[in-house]
Amino acid sequence: MDAPLIGLTTYRQQAAWGVWHTRADLLPTEYAAAVEAAGGIPLLLPPMSLPGAADRVVSRIDALVVSGGADVDPGQYGAEPHERTSGWQPERDVWELALLSAAEETGLPVLGICRGMQLMAVHGGGTLDQHTPDLVGHETHSPGGDAYGTVEVATTVGSRLATLVGAQVEVSCHHHQSVATHPGFTAVARASDGTVEAMEAAGDRFCLAVQWHPETRVEVGLMAGLVEAARAHAVRAGD
Repeated sequence: MDAPLIGLTTYRQQAAWGVWHTRADLLPTEYAAAVEAAGGIPLLLPPMSLPGAADRVVSRIDALVVSGGADVDPGQYGAEPHERTSGWQPERDVWELALLSAAEETGLPVLGICRGMQLMAVHGGGTLDQHTPDLVGHETHSPGGDAYGTVEVATTVGSRLATLVGAQVEVSCHHHQSVATHPGFTAVARASDGTVEAMEAAGDRFCLAVQWHPETRVEVGLMAGLVEAARAHAVRAGD
C-alpha cells in the first residue's frame, strides 16, 4: 500500500537562514529523514489555534510524532516554575495537547520524543520533575549547548518498546526535565540512575514515548514500528 502519512509537530521561534532573521516554523531535518527511512511520508504540523484544526489534522494523517523542544508550561500540570524552567510556549502546548486528545479519540498511533514524552504524561494527568540534575546529581542527560548525552537504557521485558529496540540500547539524550508521574502509561525503560526514559500505554494501540532522540541515530526500530502501526491504522480507517 502507499506510504503512510506521519505528522510531526514543530517548533515556532526566531530563526535565521540566508538573508532572513524572523519567526519560523521548523524542525531538525533528522525527524523527517528518520520517518522517510522507515517508509513513511513526513508532514510538518506547525502550532495552530483555529477551532477544530486538531481534529481535522488527525483525520488526515496515519500517525503522529510529538517532537522535542522547549519546556512544557508548568501551569499545565499545576506547578510553579523551577528556576531552571524556561522558554515554554503556551501556543505549542495547547496545540499539541489538542492533537493528543484527537489522536486518543480516533486511536491514532502516537510516538512522543523527549518533550513529546513529557507532554504525553501531562496530557494523561501526570507531572514532571523540572530539573533532573537535582534528582540524579549529574548532567549526563543534557551536557549543555548542542551536545547530546550518551545514556545506556534498559527496557522492560515483554514491552512493545523492547520488541522494537531490544533489551538494552545506547541513546542520545538532551533533556533537563523528566517524567515524574504518568497515569495511563507504564514506564518501560530506565537509565541506570533511575530516570524514566520511556513509557507506553497498554493495549493494541501504538502509544509510546521515549525521553531520548531516536531521530539523531535513525533508530530504525522505533520509526519502523510507528510506520507499521500507521499502515494498519490507515487500513482500519479505510484509506
